[in-house]
Amino acid sequence: MRVVHVRSWPRRVKWLAIATAGFIVLGALVFMLFIAALLNGRFGPLPDAEELADIRNYVGSEVYSRDSVLLGTYFVENRTNVKRSEIPDVVINALVSTEDARFFEHHGVDKRSMLRVLFKSLLGGDQRSGGGSTISQQLAKNLYPRKSFGKLSMPVNKAREAIIAMRLEDTYSKDEILVLYLNTVPFGEDVYGIEAAARRFFNKKPMELQVEEAAVLIGLLKAPTQYNPRVNPKNSLFRRNVVLGQMNKYGYLDRESADSITSLPLTLNYGFASHSDGPAPYFREYLRLWMLEWCKEHKKPNGENYNLYTDGLKIYTTIHSDIQRYAEKAVAKHMRSLQNTFYKHWGKTPPWRGKPHVMEMAMKRSQRYQRLKKQDKSKTEIKASFNDTVHSDFFSWDGDTLLAMTAWDSLAYYQKILQAGFIASDVNNGELLAWVGGIRHRYFKYDHVTAKRQAGSTFKPLVYAAALEKGFAPCDYVSNRQKTYKEYEDWQPENAEEEYGGKYSLYGGLAHSVNTVSVQLLMETGIPAVISLARKMGVSSELKEVPSLALGISDVSLLEMVQAYSVFANGGLYRPSSFLLAVTKEDGTLIQDFTKERKKAKRVVSTATANTMNFMLQKVVEEGTAHRLRTTYGLRGDMAGKTGTTQSHADGWYIGLMPGIAAGAWVGA
Repeated sequence: MRVVHVRSWPRRVKWLAIATAGFIVLGALVFMLFIAALLNGRFGPLPDAEELADIRNYVGSEVYSRDSVLLGTYFVENRTNVKRSEIPDVVINALVSTEDARFFEHHGVDKRSMLRVLFKSLLGGDQRSGGGSTISQQLAKNLYPRKSFGKLSMPVNKAREAIIAMRLEDTYSKDEILVLYLNTVPFGEDVYGIEAAARRFFNKKPMELQVEEAAVLIGLLKAPTQYNPRVNPKNSLFRRNVVLGQMNKYGYLDRESADSITSLPLTLNYGFASHSDGPAPYFREYLRLWMLEWCKEHKKPNGENYNLYTDGLKIYTTIHSDIQRYAEKAVAKHMRSLQNTFYKHWGKTPPWRGKPHVMEMAMKRSQRYQRLKKQDKSKTEIKASFNDTVHSDFFSWDGDTLLAMTAWDSLAYYQKILQAGFIASDVNNGELLAWVGGIRHRYFKYDHVTAKRQAGSTFKPLVYAAALEKGFAPCDYVSNRQKTYKEYEDWQPENAEEEYGGKYSLYGGLAHSVNTVSVQLLMETGIPAVISLARKMGVSSELKEVPSLALGISDVSLLEMVQAYSVFANGGLYRPSSFLLAVTKEDGTLIQDFTKERKKAKRVVSTATANTMNFMLQKVVEEGTAHRLRTTYGLRGDMAGKTGTTQSHADGWYIGLMPGIAAGAWVGA
């Protein structure tokens, strides 16, 4: 048995105290050197007060209708910043009680929590250990994502976040930090910020959130995928109730209310929308491409070009949300009916029977063909691939359906789907009110408002207007004789009813859309005169200098034709179409007011000619080719317009005028 002399204890305690003190001093020295290295940028630069004061998240640009309805957003990160007044207390209370109960007591770093992390994470090496980050530190991590520093990654990142958090607290008030955090934090599903999250999961604004909904969203922050209410509803419900428990624990919710709300089921009003969803998707895509060019020409105060996806622009358009909604519903309702008629007419017979080039062209336009062609596949290999079975969602007016069919059958299926375009404009100022580029943007990206197709008989009013301007009177008669134009390859116009002889007045010739009369009038007026007037009325497409121009054989767009007809309704004055009112910064500061930059209306036909054309186009509705608007559809009120079809009815047009509005529709395949 060993005997320890009591007299040796003081000496040992003394050396132990010295060693301990040495370790403490050494640790403090190492810590100070570590902090000094951080502050000196040894592990990368730290943001200073000026940079922190100018914090800016990526904010998508928002598109609004003329009546201030949000139409859509262009974004890299789906985020819309909100102010403190737009965030309800229930969200703040849920956040603080769950993520940082002592938030209002510390200065960016919670010392008690940091000690726990020091022993668990830094000394114990457990990088999964959490619970030490305050809201300010989490904000620092969101703003300045962590980097890899090898074995020092955890201590370096934690220390950096602590320093940035304290600097944030020096720069911002507690409320401002909470707002910054809630505008920055990711909620999963590519959603950033409380506003976008509220819209995604509950289809409402943050201020409209109930306590239980706020708890669901705050619960997401711990693990956005694990607690996603759509993907993992059980986990989300559990986490929601944990948040409600925390709110009760820290006095933000009384026990009775907490128990009552905890018993509620998890309910969502999921509001996910792709760029193909929502109102006016075709217009928004047209606007997106236009705005990208605008951004190249406009600079921010710092000299950089505006970025459509990150600078939070607010784009105010001329589109009227109600008219847009009515237009989309009308197109959908009528196209469903037309499609059923189309199917009944053709039955099992393909509409392209005897015209194999139709399917050949469709194949070459397909994404599959283009993709394989880029891979240097031979034509034989590409054609063979169209025998492969594809499983996909297919468009149907009875509801989109998951089907399995060969790629070739898929082509044939979509070749039978009728397409449509519609646009409406305010004739007084040229502002576009509605834009329906197709039947479903998700499946059909091609925009039939700007697409160019043969205009058919809708081009005839431009011929008649040119004739009136040259001196013809509405009661003048024009021969209905069938004539062969030898200088134009013996071309000969034909009437739909194959009736020839006699004469028609200009009134009758337009009302009944007589081809021979229109061509004769074109030739007597002069092809150059008609083309010149069409240009003045806003038709910029190439117009063929041939007699058949009178029958609309040149390809023009729906937008151009509505623009031209607006001249008649506007007393002979031409105004180019416009679709923008203003662009502002995120805070509402005006960047450009487009209404002040519009060109003045220009007279292109006389008032007398415009009034006469309006009267003649009214006759088309009352007793001519558009009379079904009255007899079949029962439309009342003042109306004027012109129908048009092309060979084999491949294109169907109607351009119409009502007081204050010009509108055009196209249907085809």
